[in-house]
Amino acid sequence: MDNILQEYRERILKASAYKSALCIQGSGSKQWYGQSPRGEILDTRAYRGIVAYEPTELVITARCGTPLSEITAALDQQNQMLAFEPPHFGSAATIGGVFASGLSGPRRATAGAVRDFVLGATLMDGSGEVLSFGGQVMKNVAGYDVSRMLAGSMGTLGLVLDVSLKVLPKPFAETTLAFALSEADALSRMNQWGGQALPISASAWQVGRLMLRLSGAEAAVRAAKQKLGGEEIRNASAYWESLREQSHDFFAQDDEHGLWRLSLPSTTPAMPLTGKSMIEWGGAQRWLFSDEAPQRIRELATEARGHVTLFRGGDKASGVFTPLSAPLVKIHRNLKNSFDPAGIFNPGRMYPDL
Repeated sequence: MDNILQEYRERILKASAYKSALCIQGSGSKQWYGQSPRGEILDTRAYRGIVAYEPTELVITARCGTPLSEITAALDQQNQMLAFEPPHFGSAATIGGVFASGLSGPRRATAGAVRDFVLGATLMDGSGEVLSFGGQVMKNVAGYDVSRMLAGSMGTLGLVLDVSLKVLPKPFAETTLAFALSEADALSRMNQWGGQALPISASAWQVGRLMLRLSGAEAAVRAAKQKLGGEEIRNASAYWESLREQSHDFFAQDDEHGLWRLSLPSTTPAMPLTGKSMIEWGGAQRWLFSDEAPQRIRELATEARGHVTLFRGGDKASGVFTPLSAPLVKIHRNLKNSFDPAGIFNPGRMYPDL
């Protein structure tokens, strides 16, 4: 593995010297996310393998090029999981891509996001230096938590070499309930139930039907099922997987309209936007295919104290992520200059000028 790291270092130093862009990439399963990739590909897949896995400590450490399927298989053997349910978007997805994209699946609203499970990370910066942040235990973070900041940074700050993540046991019991509800009633119910001691692990509403997943101890799931009512859906794991992987019919790519992801306070009423929509995360994540102007979608989300991402497809000329305020632009630029002074790592992948 030292030879691989040396090769990475030499390529980074050469790129920094000539200020030529590098596109850090594993399998490319999320290449469509964010602004269009630029630069010569720096393939991470050669640097792979599970470095350490302590089931009793609920911690796994893996190199960036390790296939997500390999990590999932190792956790399955111990009846454990990555609780944030990362999407694969292809059979060759790597843990580096999971970490860099910061994307989470249906369980995110109740379990937490990728960054909430990050314990530590190792980074190679624009000077070829290897920097370690955090550690492999829960109480090993002092000062600025750089390892969590790297989650979702889209490879713009450096080459993440490995990452340590907290894992959790799989729930003893799980069931899914379905309810016939309007959008307004579904939002009301999700927020009402979200404030109660119920073992809710996922929710999704589309076209008058609310799906609710319960996970946990058998007694807790059984009691919640009796309290909530609804129609019990057998073998619903394929449904939740289809949401996680966006293979559900709703996500079939619309050639005319891009897929928007609205991140909003869960109590936000139904948005006055035309198009087809789906609601997840108890009302906090809302998917939309619409012919509305991008500016109107962003304005409505801002008014609701949320933000919007052009998640897939569409015209990226107007920006993918919500524009940053001047103070945040300054912070991003300072971070970029600290880790990547030559500006070689995935330039413009999040914001055109960063």
